[in-house]
Amino acid sequence: MEIRKVGIVGAGQMGKGIAHVTAVGGYDVTLCDISNEVLQQAISSIDGKMARRVAKGTLSEEDHKAALARIKICDSMNDFADQDLVIEAVVEKEEAKREVFAQLSKILRPEAIMATNTSSISITRLAACTDRPERFLGMHFMNPVPLMELVELIRGIATEDPTFNTARKFVKSLGKTIAVSEDFPAFIVNRILMPMINEAIYVLYEGVGSVHEIDRALVYGAHHPMGPLQLADFIGLDTCLSIMQVLYDGLADSKYRPCPLLVKYVEAGWLGKKVGRGFYDYRGEEPVPTR
Repeated sequence: MEIRKVGIVGAGQMGKGIAHVTAVGGYDVTLCDISNEVLQQAISSIDGKMARRVAKGTLSEEDHKAALARIKICDSMNDFADQDLVIEAVVEKEEAKREVFAQLSKILRPEAIMATNTSSISITRLAACTDRPERFLGMHFMNPVPLMELVELIRGIATEDPTFNTARKFVKSLGKTIAVSEDFPAFIVNRILMPMINEAIYVLYEGVGSVHEIDRALVYGAHHPMGPLQLADFIGLDTCLSIMQVLYDGLADSKYRPCPLLVKYVEAGWLGKKVGRGFYDYRGEEPVPTR
């Protein structure tokens, strides 16, 4: 099957990033969200990021305008009836994703492929709530999507070879590097990354170091591009907690227990950069540690 039209459910950070790279890749994109305000913000953000690429000389102005013109927005998944591939990029909660796929099963053509951008949830389990588990797989883009080179591809127990091969060809056409993962909790990247972030939060929780000292230690001591607590803020502390809970529930190992301090920050609504406050306060000119 050849992919020409791509639907994306969710116009948040991940959805708009996927729309961006897919449109630049030459595909017609339909971006759906229940909030028209979020959709308008997404288009503005995509336009701005493409304009920055033009300024850097990595995208022509002609390609910028053509890619933006390929993106259509809608507030109903009924507009996905003629799509070849639909990628779900809603909140990292299984119930929300299952609801999306149940609706899509009633709308999509029988030959259309469904993919989820989940960073941790079982592909096999999500596929089982659809009418086409053989045409379902995980397609985990990294954040920020336009800058990060990797996409994890994960097949469920029922995913057929033609589906997987079509998805692989599509991802490669976007200029991305592929890592194939088995369907285990959090796959490869987050299975390694999230426990490190969680341990950094434990180090803060136990008073071993401050936010500033922990991040500085990893940046200058391990050559990480940013510290683990700042990275957690960029990912979203609610997303970090959701992934740790998937790991803890799925693998039943105490080393994956979410740090109580992470739970407290999420309960307080301090979810990171997207809300202006997490392990850093972003409301001023410069980020300031909150502990």
